[in-house]
Amino acid sequence: MTGISRSARISAAALAVAASLMAPAAARDKQAAGNTGTATDNAPLQMMVSLKEQRINVYRGTELVTSSPISSGKTGHATPTGVFSILEKRRKHFSNLYDDAPMPFMQRLTWSGVALHEGRVPGYPASHGCIRLPRAFAQDLFGLTERGLHVVVTQDEAVPHMVYSAALPQPIAVGSTVASLSPKMIEADPALRGSIETGSIQPDVGTANEIPENFNQPLRMIVTPRAPENQIKTLQRLLGQMGFDAGPADGVAGRKTRAAIESYQEGADLPVTGRITDGLVRSVYADAGYVTPTNAVLRIRRKFKDIYEAGVTLKEPAAPIGTHVFTALGFEHGATRTEWMGVAAEGTESGTPEEALARLEISEPVRRELGQMLTPGSSLIITDRSFARNTGLGTDFVVITK
Repeated sequence: MTGISRSARISAAALAVAASLMAPAAARDKQAAGNTGTATDNAPLQMMVSLKEQRINVYRGTELVTSSPISSGKTGHATPTGVFSILEKRRKHFSNLYDDAPMPFMQRLTWSGVALHEGRVPGYPASHGCIRLPRAFAQDLFGLTERGLHVVVTQDEAVPHMVYSAALPQPIAVGSTVASLSPKMIEADPALRGSIETGSIQPDVGTANEIPENFNQPLRMIVTPRAPENQIKTLQRLLGQMGFDAGPADGVAGRKTRAAIESYQEGADLPVTGRITDGLVRSVYADAGYVTPTNAVLRIRRKFKDIYEAGVTLKEPAAPIGTHVFTALGFEHGATRTEWMGVAAEGTESGTPEEALARLEISEPVRRELGQMLTPGSSLIITDRSFARNTGLGTDFVVITK
């Protein structure tokens, strides 16, 4: 059981974290532009919940600052594992699912009913899916967090560590020459096609003496594989665009499709076989000016809203990836580098965070755009799981791993 002395230690630790949050700006300004400071200097908070250990650990950067026992969902009401963000905070809240049960110091993780809140912590899973916290800890934690802060829920204990990889975005200093997202540039680079705000993204870089309005708003980025392209559908569509009637683009190479291929082969001085071969595909793609899309997508949200999308590449896309979360530490406006930490959100059976990054390729134009937009505390999730079901209005990217 948790005694008074433990609560006192938790409160003391929480107060220490709060004090660090209110450190004078003059102390932070000692960092010269281009430097990154230590791993915990201006680092974001991140909460790690282990269902097996029935414990929540709160990190600032990679430093553990406070910890507490929890009570998660009991059998039949299991707490989901995955990557979440705090969506809503209420000091006083009552459940709309379970007889108006009180949920003091509620911090919502999903709109379907999962939250952190004060409650009975008997030493084993006993809730209806929420993560219960002891009263003193729940109150202290509520005062430290804000909407958008990451909460990673795992079965086994997961610990963030420093990660160094050239694949991770870096901030671009004010005044640097960067590529602009003009329509001409997007058309020339297939990795940029399909951007949510094509041709209109104006990263908030400000000037040497002006901090951008969104500099204190972390980006939430996610990379997921695309569904494999249906080559027959693409061929049917491209042949139709070039005047060969291949029938509907339904992915079925029927009589009309074979006849269209034969007509194309005849005109292109190719052996007239009506069959789909690698050579035929290359020839049709070249004549139609078609560029095969990248096999993965990078999406970005800020303040729970989509702001950007671009194609990226994952090596060995069919191989398992797992789910990995990378978070940028603090950096000053005008810096040219920041450090990153990472954590495997569902173990390392599918590979380590470093191995996931080694498979990621981002084109230089997209990398420069990310550098313009990057802000302290921004995060990047690389996963082969879907985020669609639980991601929507008023959420960051939510990835359920169980």
